[in-house]
Amino acid sequence: MMELCVQNRRVYAYTGGKPFAPNLPCVVFLHGALHDHSVFTLLARHFAHRGYAVLAVDLPAHGRSEGPPPSSIEAAGSWVLSVLDAAGVESAALVGHSMGSLIALEAAAQAPARTRHLALLGTAAPMAVSDALLKTAAQDPLGAMRMVNTFSHSGIASKPGYPGPGAWLHGSNQALMERTQAGWPNGNLFLHDFELCNGYSGAPGAASRVTAPTTVVIGQQDVMTPARAAKPLIDTLKAQTVHLNCGHAMMQEDPEGLRAALASALK
Repeated sequence: MMELCVQNRRVYAYTGGKPFAPNLPCVVFLHGALHDHSVFTLLARHFAHRGYAVLAVDLPAHGRSEGPPPSSIEAAGSWVLSVLDAAGVESAALVGHSMGSLIALEAAAQAPARTRHLALLGTAAPMAVSDALLKTAAQDPLGAMRMVNTFSHSGIASKPGYPGPGAWLHGSNQALMERTQAGWPNGNLFLHDFELCNGYSGAPGAASRVTAPTTVVIGQQDVMTPARAAKPLIDTLKAQTVHLNCGHAMMQEDPEGLRAALASALK
C-alpha cells in the first residue's frame, strides 16, 4: 500500500502486495459507488506480480482516503490525474467499474496522452438512477443498499460463493457498503454517489475525446448496467467488448473471466 497527498488530503492506494515502482507500466483501478479499493484486490495482486505498477485507489471520503467526496464525475476525473502526478506516473491504463468507469472515462478524456488503455467495467451512458432508488437512498439508505446489493448479483447464491464453501457475496458486499457509508459521517455518501452517476451527462462528449484503445466488459446478467446501456459508449469509443456470464458485481462473480479479459487487453 501507499499513501499519497492530493489536494492537501490523504489518498490511500493498494499496490497489490508489491512496492510501487513508477517506472513500470501503471494500472489504476477505480471502484464504484459506496465501494473501496478492496473490490479490486485479486486483480491488483495479479498485475502487481506480473510487472505492473498498481494503484487501486480509495476515492475521496471512501475507505481510507480523506474527504470530502468528489463534487462531480468531472472533478473525480481531474482528481485521478492529480493522483498520477502525486505518484510520479506519466501515463497509465485506467480501469473503472460502474461509477468508477465514468470517472476513468472522464480522466481519459481530460488527458488523452496520459491514458494507455481504458477499460470500462459494468458501464452505461447515461448511468441513470431511478427516482424510486434515489428517494429510498435519501430516506432509508440501508434499505437502498439492500436493493442495489440484490440487483448487483445474478442470483442469491452467486458463484464463486456458491458452490464454493464459506463465502457469501451478498453478505460481504452489503458489509462493505455499510462500512463505507459509516466511514463518511458528514453526509449520505450512498445518495451522493448515485446522484453523481445520475447527474453526469458528459459521457458522449468525453468518449469523443478519448484516443486510447478501449475495452468494455459486460455482465450478461447485469441489470444495473445492461449491455444496451453501454452501446453508445462502445460505438463512440470503437471499443472491444468482452461478455462475461455474471451480473454487475463481476469482480466477485467471475474473477477469473475478468482477470483473463484485462490481462489480454492490457498486455
